Amino acid sequence: MILVDSNIIIYAASGNYPHLVDWFAENQPVASAVSLVEVLGYYKLTATEKAALEELFAELTVLYPSTEVFQLATELRQKRSVSVSDALIAGTALHHQLTLATHNTRDFEWIESLSLVDPLKE
Repeated sequence: MILVDSNIIIYAASGNYPHLVDWFAENQPVASAVSLVEVLGYYKLTATEKAALEELFAELTVLYPSTEVFQLATELRQKRSVSVSDALIAGTALHHQLTLATHNTRDFEWIESLSLVDPLKE
């Protein structure tokens, strides 16, 4: 299974990457609740963008951080300077043994046990 990062959700909802629609249908990824906050919480979001994103999230299973995810995120932040959001998303992928789909692979490639894929480069 695949956990989709916030940036891939944004790209997919933008309409500028039609192949991502097929990728979502083929892979049926899940999302972190952290991505829900990151994406829908953006203060400059237009009504049209919000509607497209809400439609996409309605199709996704959203995973909420558990105690174990918070522990993994804490351990990641102790090893390297990483945002809380990225640490929680990576911690979610690690805890659930999911591949992380992101366009920002450089942000995560230092995490040896984390499997990554960039759907924009496939």
